[in-house]
Amino acid sequence: MNFKSALSQAPHDASPDQPYTLQPFLKWAGGKRQLLPEIRKFIPFRYSHYFEPFVGAGAVLFDLQPKKATINDCNPELVNCYHMIKEHPEELIACTQRHQINKEAFYALRALDRSPAFQTLSSIERAGRIIYLNRTCFNGLFRVNSRGQFNVPFGDYTNPRIIDPDMIRALSSYLNEAQLQILHGDFDYAVASARGSDFIYLDPPYDPVSDTSSFTGYSVNSFTRSDQERLRKVCDMLVDRGCAVLQSNSATEYIRDLYSDSRYTIFEVAASRNINSIGTGRKKISEVLIRNRYECR
Repeated sequence: MNFKSALSQAPHDASPDQPYTLQPFLKWAGGKRQLLPEIRKFIPFRYSHYFEPFVGAGAVLFDLQPKKATINDCNPELVNCYHMIKEHPEELIACTQRHQINKEAFYALRALDRSPAFQTLSSIERAGRIIYLNRTCFNGLFRVNSRGQFNVPFGDYTNPRIIDPDMIRALSSYLNEAQLQILHGDFDYAVASARGSDFIYLDPPYDPVSDTSSFTGYSVNSFTRSDQERLRKVCDMLVDRGCAVLQSNSATEYIRDLYSDSRYTIFEVAASRNINSIGTGRKKISEVLIRNRYECR
């Protein structure tokens, strides 16, 4: 059964039985694949439109495969990847496969955003570059410096798989078959049209658990506690509209206090995070899922 026919047989509302197994096309710091079993427990029984204003590599989006969705991210290179997967999957596959896998090729491609040549790259070339760098850099990070330049070193992997053509085609099919809008902007802009019966999943940059643990290189502008407080106000607004709201964040006292009133319930979950370069430092840490009151599956 092809993706289109499988998707057409899926029910209008979200269903536990999804039509096709889709996976993120990038490695992603803070990705939600390992937390999907916990997140699935809090998916609304029924919803009209899915919003994900911090979509990242799309683990939750591709797991749920909603038929109506709005996704957003503040990272322009990531948003460009989604557009190219949707609109030009074969060209993207061919472009990405042309890159050689060695240290010299990696650093030459990484250096492009430090030169005027970067402005001459096509959208396809930019997307292929990001996928290649992500799959061959250390720990699969996406990190930029204060000038917006990719600055993760070479990962020196043995025979890494840069791109899965079949998965890219399947992702493209889903992005085209679904009624899906791809945005690039701030999170409040991304959910401006959300109304009652809609479901919003929020996975913002986490509140740091210590002064040295914050991963802030995803975009030029870091996500501050002022942004966390602004996000809380947006959540309140969405709840007041009758939306189902689910958020992931770190289990810090600050976040617990921020969502301590009776409209929210906080659940603690354990997750492994692989940002630490020392293997023994990659331990399970506590995170939280925060939700308002709505009927779950």
